[in-house]
Amino acid sequence: MWERRYGFPEPRRNRHGERIYPAEQVGKLRLISRLLDRGLRPRQLVAASLEELMTRMAVSEAVAAPPRAAADSAPFETTLRLLADYDEAGLRSHLSQTLQRLGLLRFILEFAAPMNVQVGDAWSRGVIAVSQEHLYSELMQHQLRQGIGTIYPGGRTPSALLTTLPGEEHQLGVLMAHACLALEGVRCVSLGVQTPIWDIAQAARRHGADIVGLSFSEALRLKPALAMLQDLRAQLPPSIEIWAGGTLWAHAHHAPPGIRLISCLERIPHELAEFCQRRGTAPTAAV
Repeated sequence: MWERRYGFPEPRRNRHGERIYPAEQVGKLRLISRLLDRGLRPRQLVAASLEELMTRMAVSEAVAAPPRAAADSAPFETTLRLLADYDEAGLRSHLSQTLQRLGLLRFILEFAAPMNVQVGDAWSRGVIAVSQEHLYSELMQHQLRQGIGTIYPGGRTPSALLTTLPGEEHQLGVLMAHACLALEGVRCVSLGVQTPIWDIAQAARRHGADIVGLSFSEALRLKPALAMLQDLRAQLPPSIEIWAGGTLWAHAHHAPPGIRLISCLERIPHELAEFCQRRGTAPTAAV
């Protein structure tokens, strides 16, 4: 439809007559897809150049991002340089040293979260390849798991079941939320990614979860994500809260009934305080 209406994309055809999209068109389509999730229309985007789309994305993310203190750019530049050089050993050492220097919470909030955005943007622009993005994700997951392994929750209340819905394969958001919750004394059970809705509901009951925490990147579209959340809400008792976080919700106007949208990781202590106030309990500190 876009080819007919807008004259873009302009794919080639293989010997079977199937469309083949050049790399530069794929990069532009990725940016268009992310901007569509922010409420823009195809006619506003398809005719724009790649540079114009990148400017729109930068403005959009600046509006959506929570205010942060000015950060040293050196760790971010080093990460991208090591990725560009395919230096696995150097990148592993760099991430480990950054974690040790900052501590787990600051590592997540001040380094990992913004670094994830930079790596995703570099991939969208074609600056790094899929293999490099995967290398970064694997090494970052390793560091986060190591950090989580050092936390000993102080009690069993509240408890959270963490996962993603079908179609959401990114695990970094789950791991970062796991670490932030555990540091606040929450007992966390992680199911990994892409857990079927019925299984999430069953596991939440079996584990005695107070909260089901779900991470969303922009890999999912907003309407299907909302539909799945509503389906999960219908399968859970009202006593189990659903918390949805991640970049997908940056431009959501309101939360569906029975769903709490967590706009950023920094809000977790505040959300937990409100949760405990609703339940008349107090969180237990992590060690």
